[in-house]
Amino acid sequence: MRWPHYEHVFFDCDSTLTTVEGIDILADSAGKRWRVEVLTQAAMDGDRDLEDIFAKRLRAVKPTHRQIRDIRRAYKQNIVEDARETVSVLLEFGHQVYIISGGLFEPVREFGIYLGIPAENIRAVGVTYNKLSGQWWIGGDEQMMTYDESALTISDGKAEIVQEFLAGKRGRSLLVGDGYSDLLAGRAVNLFAGFGGVVQRGRVRQEAPLFVTSPSIAPVLTIAAGPAAVATLETPPYQALGQKSLQLIKSGAIIFNDQQLQEKFNKAFDANVSNISF
Repeated sequence: MRWPHYEHVFFDCDSTLTTVEGIDILADSAGKRWRVEVLTQAAMDGDRDLEDIFAKRLRAVKPTHRQIRDIRRAYKQNIVEDARETVSVLLEFGHQVYIISGGLFEPVREFGIYLGIPAENIRAVGVTYNKLSGQWWIGGDEQMMTYDESALTISDGKAEIVQEFLAGKRGRSLLVGDGYSDLLAGRAVNLFAGFGGVVQRGRVRQEAPLFVTSPSIAPVLTIAAGPAAVATLETPPYQALGQKSLQLIKSGAIIFNDQQLQEKFNKAFDANVSNISF
């Protein structure tokens, strides 16, 4: 049994490639973590529409340009286990890798480039700064004035961005994310994989066709490239990640909610991995 190759691999950013939420970093700096975290949790769980809380969170924080830039450091310091290595191997295998995020564009873009993802494959929410704030003429810090309302600031908008990226392109597509907006965007791809390595959101765990439970995102490598490709990795840096990916899956790091999908994956996995000793 052959598991398909997913040419296009889309990742969410916050709580998927990094263990933090950028908006919570801003809230910490403003001393309003609890108020913002409650809103974020409600949107990620699907209890509140993202469009209802997006502006509320930013108004509560009123971030400056410097505070937004500081999210970049937090992303890098809190990278999800094996995220950079997994992206590297996917690119080596010839996959097209993307980030689609409801986070703020500057930090998401820099973090994505740090992971090796091409800048043109990264989408997030742009912001505009008040050029007259912060005493800019003496090196002060501009305050955010507004953000770009787009498909990424509503719960059911990521599918539109996926479709834009895939327009005119061939190949199967995979989306990996932790939140309800990612679950909704799953209709635009061939397969959605929920990621619970940072936080397990009940609705995503229950409704995603498959759900990764390990803190490491390495199992995504096998989901995207297939057990056969990962089992034959021989280059030392890649081989170690490949074996870790297979071992995590063998240990139960993937939960399936689709029985036919599970049977298909298990047959491909057993056919290619049964003779490998870990």
